[in-house]
Amino acid sequence: MTENTNPLGKYYRQPQIYIKLPSKGKYYPADVFTPTETGEIPVLPMTAKDELAFKTPDAMISGQATVDVIQSCIPNLKDAWKMVNYDTDAILLAIRIATYGETMDITFNVPQLNEEMTHTVNLPAILEEFGRIEVRDTATTKKGFKFKVAPLDYKSLTAVQVAQFEQQKIYVTVNNSAMTEDQKSSQFAKSFTVLNNINFGMLVDSITEITTPSGDTVTDKQQIKEFCENCEAGLVNEIQDELSKIRTQAQTKPLKMKATEEQIKKGAPASYEVPVTFDNSNFFG
Repeated sequence: MTENTNPLGKYYRQPQIYIKLPSKGKYYPADVFTPTETGEIPVLPMTAKDELAFKTPDAMISGQATVDVIQSCIPNLKDAWKMVNYDTDAILLAIRIATYGETMDITFNVPQLNEEMTHTVNLPAILEEFGRIEVRDTATTKKGFKFKVAPLDYKSLTAVQVAQFEQQKIYVTVNNSAMTEDQKSSQFAKSFTVLNNINFGMLVDSITEITTPSGDTVTDKQQIKEFCENCEAGLVNEIQDELSKIRTQAQTKPLKMKATEEQIKKGAPASYEVPVTFDNSNFFG
């Protein structure tokens, strides 16, 4: 290692916290993620350049800004495009804590009321929950099909989100255009087909193995694709539901809030949930 001769080097940023990933590094190639003996990895605070990345719209939409910041702040992760979806929220939350501290204010409207409230969130408590997660990657349907899934990486998820965003833009453009109703319906049908294919592709890509009720195990991707195309809709829907549970098991859970007596009298529910979202306008300052 080359010695840093810059007298300012001792003032360079240092790790502020250490975290355990929900995935425990299980799904990463050896050249992408460097594990540690303790299972905890260091997290550096963002630089001024990193903050600017989150203010570049094109880089945000493409996912490049998030990738650049993660690789800047998580030295053990060599290629953030290959970050598995189980770890995304934990990593971004850790970077937020390392950069801005342990609390974050979120603003929300009380359900049924036109009343805005602000709540201070204890971020380390949320991060600690991530460290206790034991990721589940198998599920069994009611008819006895057992399937094993692999998490999607950030590159795959971003590609899906960009494609969905493009179709949403097409919908708005067509809906506000001077097209006839028949032309609009035709274009909407095309967009629906595109979105359907995207979701189906994500389903097939996620499944790595299916074991039938009779004990046959299939790992061939083409055979898995053919199965998903030809089995009854109810079974595919059940698999989709299980996949959704697996994908979201390491996402930030909503906060459970209680309304005041005065708010309840005005019509608010006694308890409700508030999502903690990774909105770059507030989450990263």
